[in-house]
Order: sequence, then structure tokens, then C-alpha cells
Amino acid sequence: MMEPGAPVCNTCGEAVGLKPNGELFVACHDCNFPMCRSCVEYEAKEGRKVCLRCSSPYDEHLLDDDADQKPPGSSQPTMAAHLSDPQPKDVGIHARHVSTVSTIDSEMNDESGNPIWKNRVESWKDKKNNKKKKVAKNNKTEQAPAEIPHEQQMEDKQPGDALMQQPLSEIVPMSRNKLTPYRAVIIMRLVILGLFFHYRIMNPVDSAFGLWLTSVICEIWFAFSWVLDQFPKWSPINRVTYLDTLSARFERPGEPCELAPVDFFVSTVDPLKEPPLITANTVLSILALDYPVEKVSCYVSDDGAAMLSFESLAETSEFARKWVPFCKKYAIEPRAPEFYFSQKIDYLKDKVQPSFVKERRAMKRDYEEYKIRVNAMVARAQKTPEEGWTMQDGTPWPGNNTRDHPGMVQVFLGNTGARDMDGNELPRLIYVSREKRPGYQHHKKAGAENALVRVSAVLTNAPYILNLDCDHYVNNSKAVREAMCFLMDPQVGRDVCYVQFPQRFDGIDKSDRYANRNIVFFDVNMKGLDGIQGPVYVGTGCVFNRQALYGYGPPSMPTLTKTSSSSSCSWCGCCSCCCPSKKKAELDASELYKDAKREELNAAIFNLHEIDSNHPADYDEYERSMLMSQRSFEKTFGLSSVFIESTLMENGGVPESVNSSTLIKEAIHVISCSYEEKTEWGKEIGWIYGSVTEDILTGFKMHCRGWRSIYCMPPRPAFKGSAPINLSDRLHQVLRWALGSVEIFLSRHCPLWYGFGGGRLRWLQRLAYINTIVYPFTSLPLIAYCLIPAICLLTGKFIIPTLSNLASVLFLGLFMSIILTAVLELRWSGVSIEDLWRNEQFWVIGGVSAHLFAVFQGFLKMLAGIDTNFTVTTKAAEDAEFGELYMVKWTTVLIPPTTLLIVNIVGVVAGFSDALNKGYEAWGPLFGKVFFAFWVILHLYPFLKGLMGRQNRTPTIVVLWSVLLASVFSLVWVKINPFVNKVDSMEIAGTCISIDC
Repeated sequence: MMEPGAPVCNTCGEAVGLKPNGELFVACHDCNFPMCRSCVEYEAKEGRKVCLRCSSPYDEHLLDDDADQKPPGSSQPTMAAHLSDPQPKDVGIHARHVSTVSTIDSEMNDESGNPIWKNRVESWKDKKNNKKKKVAKNNKTEQAPAEIPHEQQMEDKQPGDALMQQPLSEIVPMSRNKLTPYRAVIIMRLVILGLFFHYRIMNPVDSAFGLWLTSVICEIWFAFSWVLDQFPKWSPINRVTYLDTLSARFERPGEPCELAPVDFFVSTVDPLKEPPLITANTVLSILALDYPVEKVSCYVSDDGAAMLSFESLAETSEFARKWVPFCKKYAIEPRAPEFYFSQKIDYLKDKVQPSFVKERRAMKRDYEEYKIRVNAMVARAQKTPEEGWTMQDGTPWPGNNTRDHPGMVQVFLGNTGARDMDGNELPRLIYVSREKRPGYQHHKKAGAENALVRVSAVLTNAPYILNLDCDHYVNNSKAVREAMCFLMDPQVGRDVCYVQFPQRFDGIDKSDRYANRNIVFFDVNMKGLDGIQGPVYVGTGCVFNRQALYGYGPPSMPTLTKTSSSSSCSWCGCCSCCCPSKKKAELDASELYKDAKREELNAAIFNLHEIDSNHPADYDEYERSMLMSQRSFEKTFGLSSVFIESTLMENGGVPESVNSSTLIKEAIHVISCSYEEKTEWGKEIGWIYGSVTEDILTGFKMHCRGWRSIYCMPPRPAFKGSAPINLSDRLHQVLRWALGSVEIFLSRHCPLWYGFGGGRLRWLQRLAYINTIVYPFTSLPLIAYCLIPAICLLTGKFIIPTLSNLASVLFLGLFMSIILTAVLELRWSGVSIEDLWRNEQFWVIGGVSAHLFAVFQGFLKMLAGIDTNFTVTTKAAEDAEFGELYMVKWTTVLIPPTTLLIVNIVGVVAGFSDALNKGYEAWGPLFGKVFFAFWVILHLYPFLKGLMGRQNRTPTIVVLWSVLLASVFSLVWVKINPFVNKVDSMEIAGTCISIDC
């Protein structure tokens, strides 16, 4: 066992050890840099015989004296001067309690100058030198991997190396029998599309030229959209994790747990729209995780500053003292009480303890009482008192004015005495409400998440962050362990910015008529992206590397050179002559500036308070450059010395130099509304501002820096949430997502032109991001294409000429390739054909409604500054299972698809009437026209079914507007008939005059 206060090797973390004569082993007598004998021997073998700190050469006889003897390990070191050697700040110790953090300023004393500042600068030098040594070592290993004999490698292995070499996760590639045919059909479909467009363009329909031209343009756009969606799925993969290996490596019996700490973020705004009971279940599922309690901290962001949220969280913290030990004692799943007690399963399965039934009944009774108390709070909060809310001590609630209130931080669990009913420690639970003042831009959810990043960095500073929406509870208590199998793997986790879990939902009927589960996206598209650079960030159920949120690049990513005349290639490590194409490539100025900025952020490692306590004039040139680096930190992260120092601790933990009594005050400071002014928050670090879909933008920026992400799909879903199963709510959810994509398209972060410098974003990954921002624009050709069948039926014209044998083969081949692509995609993904069909149907429904309004609203907002809002008015729902599915809400978004339905139904009736009047020869051409009309109606059928509801309670205004638009369109079309080229311009002008247009 290591002696208390004994120096630790700065390289391997083990005790420095003693010489055979009982004295402390000292590698360098000039600076007393702590290194053990094994590390010095290894450095000597690698040809590095100088001190890592001061670069002084080691004594030639340092390792010669009694090298074969083992030093005794139990005697006390005799050199007291070495016991006070400062250790690096980023040793990875995570401070559990604020009260245990103590300052060490009094321990760092020297004879002259500013001792604290000098020690900080020295540790910065060490870090820089170690980084250079490691890079040189890696380059040497890559260039000459066979220098060390195999026998010597076997001798150098320690007993624990076998465990350390076992993988924590593995990639399971798709079977070639499934993937090869899939790729072959994609290529075949691409060839057929080329031949198809050649035929379509070379064979125009002169009798309806405008109609033909419109259809060809729409088809070209659909083909382009298909390419954007299809090719990022070229290399799908699966992953498997080994939780037993993770536990064996980082949770060894008799040793401290080495699993990484995690800070959980839960966001809520309005407790009347987001029920406190749902938020409480999410919090309880986090506190009851199968993870070391000292490693878990839960932060709840109340962006509405509601006293109801505060009081319900206080009740939740008390109930957690009973709920957490019950969950861990009986290993129940899920650990959200509302969803656990509502399961329709045999809860006695696998539960053999005789006391389980009794305790479960008692716990259910306690939970029902807890629900009554929370629901009583909600009932009282329905009407706000005129004088505002008051707390128990009689003082006014600070958040009575939701737009003008101070920042609030309250630690409910985690202080001394925060224990459960069995006397065990509980995870930390902290309430946060950031300051809001008139005149400041608060950036909604993205701003709230950034405030949580700063608060958590000051109070706990876990190296990893997991964010959840308030309605997404932890369904798998081992979910965090699943993520750690990737993030804590030294081979895999170095370049991973986040681990994304799929979203799964409760409360959806089996038919899932509105594709709420979004199975195709989560089980097909995301698997495909995982084989490239990683899945996109979808806003919840994601475990972040905190360093990636701070804007740093991945550790293995080479630094971009500021000039193109460097002697070596920054990507392959070889000389520039072997990469002439890369030597010619020039990086754009913005990327060079950002890389230079990151280099500055990596340079400084001392505290702002310590600089301010001295006079800058007393510093030499080197010290002044360090001072300027500190100023660059202020411009990037803001004016908080505690937060700035925490950003430099790659392994997390509260800085040792921080006074615990000032942490809450510092936490209040970093959530002030003016803190982000003139900083990089929301621009380069944290959640990125500028779009309502801040999740897509944040993940895109990380991928542009060279990070990769990982998709984790454990057998038991990690998280579950509540989906808006009502038709209007679902369309408005899609509208918000599409609006965010349009905002990104019109911003500087558009993937069409952003992030090309450095080539860090792979081209297939860029295609995927381009697809995420251009898909709303598909609504324009989609609406036109859905109108074409009705137009053909009303006018008797068609967009396709008389088919030849070759044309028939092309059309047949195209339809067959579409079907084969879908079938083979289902084969490797495991998605059912019903899910694929529902996704296809809702793609049309959302495209002709929500996506259209998103494009319209996005251009108005970004170009004209007009922020439109399509409101939703709720009607009463039936009290039955999935009753909300039949709820009818009035919204403008319902009008376009309803109009399309009526127009196509009118067109089908008109087509059959015309065929009956013309006789037998008219039935042949009618078949093709009716086929496309039925294609539109079939895709819009779930919309029609949802619109009619269970008792045909469609809002009258929707029917009136739709019938009016359909009638006006039909009458104008019959009168004008613009796509039929049978009159000259003078006749067209006369026609326009005759209808008084």
C-alpha cells in the first residue's frame, strides 16, 4: 500500500519507490522531478536520457548501482524535501463533495518570486514536453514497429496487461451476404436512373410541355435527394459492448473505483406543459442508476424559474431516499417508478427474495402518496397569486417574474448527511435556474444547456456529460456503463466526442400510423452513419466528452500548420514530397484562425486570480506571453477563473486550488445573463446557437473539428420518452425540426460550404449533413408531383408519351430497383416492412404540410425578420387507451394535405366519368393516370384517417378551406389549362382578359 504523502511517478502514477539503501529514488537532482525507476529505464531504452522537466541529462550511473536488486517497499522515505513536490493538476481525481475541496496555496512555498505561478508554469512545461515525447514515441513506433523482439515484449508485460488488452467493445460488420447485394442494387439503381433521365429528357411531351417539364424537374430533385439519403448508408455497422470487462478493469475488489464520473443534465421549462411528475421520474431513474453513487451528479435546469418545479424537486429528493435503495436491492427495471409500476408483466419473475413482495407493496403505496403530494402542488399552481409565490420562510420566490429574475442554484442531495434509508450515500441532485434579464438573448434550450455546462464544471466537473429531455427516463440502469465501454477505451475513446443512443418511446399504438417511433431513421440511417464518422446528435440520450464541448480538437488530430511551407504532412506524418497534392492544398483563413485559437487555449495553465495579484510589468517576455494566453481564455470561456482552470483538467475533477466556500458563489456567477457576452459560447464552444435544432448544429461542429461519434444500441433500450402521437402535435414537431434545418441552410454553418478547411469531415458524412438541411425543400417538388395526377385526370393529358419496349423495360427496372433496395435494406437492418411503409407514408404527409411551412417560415425569419407561429388549438379527447391519437386540433398545417386529397379524389372521379363518356379506347390511358392518383391517396391515407378521427370530428374550418382551395384550383385549371400547348400567345392573352385576371 502506498505511503500517505509519498511522491507519485508523473508518468505511470505509481509510487516513485526507494533505492536499495532506503533513500528515495531521485531521477533528476536538478529539479527533483518525480519519476520511478521503471519509467526512467524505459526512457533510457528509447534513447531519451534527459529529464522531462528541465531537460538536464541524467546521471550516467543512476541505473548502474545495484540494478538487479529490488528496493524495499515498506520503509519511510527519508528525503522530506521531495514529499512536497507539486503534482500535476489533471491527475484525474474527481472531487465528490464540495466540502472536501481545499486550497493548497499555503503548501506551495518557495524562496523567491511567486511560487504558485512558477509551479503552474513548470507543470505547463511538463505537459508540453510530455506531449512532444509521446508524439515522438508514437512516430518512432509507427516507423519501426519491429525493433523490439517478441521475446522482450513478452518479458515486459505485467500480470495485469492481459486484462488491459481485452477490448471493451467491438465492431460487428454486416454480413457480406447482406451487404454486397445491397451495394450492387444501389449501383444498379444509379445506372437505371441515368438511363431513365436520358429517356425522359430526350422524349418530351409536346402536347403538355409545361406539365412534362415540371415532372422532369421534380424527378431530378427526387433522384438527388435519394443519393443524399442512400450513400451515407453504404457501410452500416453494429457494435457490441463487454460490461464484464469494463467492471473487471475499473472496479477491482479492494481498490477505489476508477469509472469516470458523469454529470447528468435534465432540462425543463414550463411545469404546466411538462408535468413535474414526468420530470421527477426522469430524475429518480438517474439517481437509481447502476453506477457508483460518488460518480453521479444530476443537474435539473428549470428555465422557467417555476416554484412548482423547485418544490416538486424537493419532494423528489425525499422520495429518492426510499426509492434508490429499493431499486438497487432488487435490481428492478426500469427505475422510473411511474413506468415500473405500470408494467403489465409478471413482476415476480427472477425475484426470489421473500421480502420483495412486501417491500414492493409498501414502495408502491409510498409512491402513490408521493404522487398525491406532487399533483396537489400542480393543482395549486394553476392559479398564480396576485402578490406572487412565497417560500416557506415568507420571502418572495425569486422567479416570480420569469423574464427578470436572478440565477438560482440549490443542492438538494450531495452534501453531508445526504443518505438513503439504509444509510448509503446518494448521488448529487442540484437545481439550477439561470439568470434572466430584459434585453438579453437567452437562446432557449441551447443557452440553458450551456449554463449547465458551466455550473457543473464549477461544482463537480465530470469529464463526461449525459443530457436528457425531461420526458426521457433511464430505461436501462446500465446505460452509462454501455457508453463507458467506448469512452473509457484507450483505443476507441480518444477521438470520440459523444456516444448517441437511439430514441425509443412509450404510449404509441402498435400501428404507429404517424411513424412516431421513427424506426427507419434510428435503425437504418444512424447505423449507416456509424460506419463513416458517427451518428448525428439528436438532442437527447447522448453522452458527451466535455473537452469536445469546449471546442478542443481530438487528441490524435495533428495541428494544422499556419503556413503551407511546412516540411512534413500534417495528416500522414511523412515528408511533403510524398504528398504533392496535399502540399498544394491551402486551408481557408477561418480554419487556420480557429486552430491557432485552440493552440492558445492549450498554452495557459495558471489561475486568473494569481495573475491579477501581481503586476504585469514585473513579468519577463515569456511570462507576458502566458498572461496574453490567459486573456485569450477570458475571451473564449468568460470571466471565471475557476471555470477556466476546470477546462484544462482533461480527466475532470474540481481544481485543488479552489476554495470550497466560494463554489456556489462562482456557480451563480457563471449562469448570469451577461456571462456569455463577447465570448465564444454558442459560436465555437458548448451548444451552438443559430437554429432551433441546436443538436444537429452542435454535432456538426464537432465532426468538422475531426471528432467522431459512436452509436450504441444495447439490447434493452437505454432511454425511453413520450412521443406526440396526435396528428397535429406530430406535424408541429416535424415543422420545428424542418425549420431548424432551413435556418442552418441559410446560416454560415451550412454543410454545403462550411468546414472544408483541413478535410476533417468525411465526404459521405458531409452528404448526410447536407441531406439533413435540404430535405425540407423537397416539399416544393413533392407538392407539385402530388398535383400532377389530378391535373392529368382533369385535362386528359399525361406526362409520359406512348411507351416503347425500351421505355417499358426502363420503367419496370426502375420500380424493381426501388423495391429491391427497400427489401435488402430491411434485411440488414432488421426493420419490419410495416415500419418502412409507415415511414414512407409520413414522409409524404410531412413533406406536403410541415416541411412546406418550414421553408416558408424559415425564409421569412432569416431574410425578412418575421417570426410566424402556426398555433395549435386543442379539442377534447376520449378517455380511452391512445385516446389522444383521435384528438383533433386546428392548425394551418392541415390545409395543404387536405387540399391534395380532395383534388386527387375529384380527379379520379373526373377521370372515370370522362372514360365512361369516351368509350373503350379511353380506359387504357386512364390506368396510368389513376395509378399515380391512387399512389398519392394511399400515401396520405393515415392523414385522412387521423383527420376524420374516431367519430368524423374534423374541424369544419379545415374542410371549408380545403374544399374552397380545391374548387378554385379546379375551376381555374379548366379555364386556363396552362400545360396544354395548343394556343398561341395572343389567344392566351385573350383568355386571360376573358377571365379578368
